[in-house]
Amino acid sequence: MPVTDISHDLDALTLTITAQFAAPVQRIWDIYADPRQLEKVWGPKEYPATVVDHSLTPGGLVTYYMTGPEGDRHHGYWKVLEVHEPDSFRYEDGFAHEDFRPNTELPVSTCVSTFTAQDGGTRAVYVTTYADREGLQTVLDMGVEEGSRSAIDQIDELVS
Repeated sequence: MPVTDISHDLDALTLTITAQFAAPVQRIWDIYADPRQLEKVWGPKEYPATVVDHSLTPGGLVTYYMTGPEGDRHHGYWKVLEVHEPDSFRYEDGFAHEDFRPNTELPVSTCVSTFTAQDGGTRAVYVTTYADREGLQTVLDMGVEEGSRSAIDQIDELVS
């Protein structure tokens, strides 16, 4: 299992996930840069993603929905803020309505994904920061830790 640590800090308003992959940095980067590969790892196995729009460039937008076991759909978006290929990217991550308008009733976060060569593979660190404790607690109560572990752990199957 690639995920080696998940921690949250209610004072710092962060959720941090660390993972180790047996693949080079460029290979891990390529997963996020390609919408068809991203679909295979964005969302837990039980909630596979469908990427609708994908522009992993500063100012770009990624829109997607995850489909649950009962056919329910959960929409989301990324507003891409910074890209440093193949080492990192920063984006605003939010929930959306069916037409991909931001759902302002749910929290928005800022995420930084960083990929570093380590031990012949890649160490990935995903840091998500929320505006307030309530936002972080909301996603914790929604199962973000378990869902993220399930999603990220799928990367091993894709790169092996």
